[in-house]
Amino acid sequence: MAKVTIQQVAKAAGVSPSTVSNVLNGRSDRMVPATRERIDKAIAELGYRPNRAARQLRNGRTQTIGLVVPSVGNPFWGAFAREIEVAAVAAGSSVLLCNSERNPDRERRYVEELWEDGVRGIILCTSLASLDYISHVIDEGLQLVTFDRPAQPGDPESVVSVSIDNHVGGYLAASHLLELGHTQIAFVSGSIQSVNRAARYRGFCSAIEEAGLSVGDMPMWTGFEALPFGDVEAAEVGRKAAHDLFTGDGVRPTAVVAINDMTALGFCRGLRDLGLTVGEDVSIIGFDDIVLADLYDPPLTSIRQPIKRMATLAMEEAVSQDGGAGSEVGRSVLLRPQLVVRESTRAPKPAKKRDAVNTTESAR
Repeated sequence: MAKVTIQQVAKAAGVSPSTVSNVLNGRSDRMVPATRERIDKAIAELGYRPNRAARQLRNGRTQTIGLVVPSVGNPFWGAFAREIEVAAVAAGSSVLLCNSERNPDRERRYVEELWEDGVRGIILCTSLASLDYISHVIDEGLQLVTFDRPAQPGDPESVVSVSIDNHVGGYLAASHLLELGHTQIAFVSGSIQSVNRAARYRGFCSAIEEAGLSVGDMPMWTGFEALPFGDVEAAEVGRKAAHDLFTGDGVRPTAVVAINDMTALGFCRGLRDLGLTVGEDVSIIGFDDIVLADLYDPPLTSIRQPIKRMATLAMEEAVSQDGGAGSEVGRSVLLRPQLVVRESTRAPKPAKKRDAVNTTESAR
């Protein structure tokens, strides 16, 4: 069936197309009520649906927002997508969701396709250091908001960034374990070749060094460069790390900082595979504070991101009437993460008990 046009609505209502346009764009304050009623009736009877892309190009407001996340396979991104949708509904907008798997080519393709479909505001959850691969779309006027990625020196001036301070987050995690008395602390992650993950690792290192310890002496899990980022595989990344760290010949950690909660939960599963008890034998802290963190047994200590606040800020910027090439300099919002202490982190066992556990494990 052919699509109903604004001209057909105007003809059925006995008005001009511009009068119908005024109604569609909320400019009917001074219109005679009978005229408004005829237009509404014609729209309903004909089943007319306005072209969103055309409307937002005319009035400069973004009606549909593009949201590109690594993968909703990680509950953190699923929760963030939900909060974005809640904020979008409140703003009278809708959301198109894309999963990029942190692949630059997919990110670029999604951004280009969304732009071609009339989407003028995109929230891009990327951790790549450079935005050169989508700069041509930004130059055309795209209102781009990067999430979980602080502003970088080479970013176009119009780009807005919303993120937590990941360096502080990594520092808080390591400091908490150090304060409990741990001196053998491992850092576990998939690839850290991204802006946010590298910042978390630097924060971890800062706390270790401030405590007078050497990062090089820590029992690090070194598999992260050979494995993927772990947005989908995060639990398996953590589980593999636990097996590698506690079945090898190296010094075994008494505590672990995981790059995110799913990696931490996978590590917990790996410890249980080996007959070790989370919290008692090995302390572990995650990052993100997803809903599963509090539901796990024992509940997981984590670094909380203020996800609702971050989603609201990102949405506000994405629907801004200004943006893109020639706009004012974009904002950079950096929020502070929060340490949430639960039962997965405790003081380390006395050395004699710990050695007994290690001896038992070596015999298995």
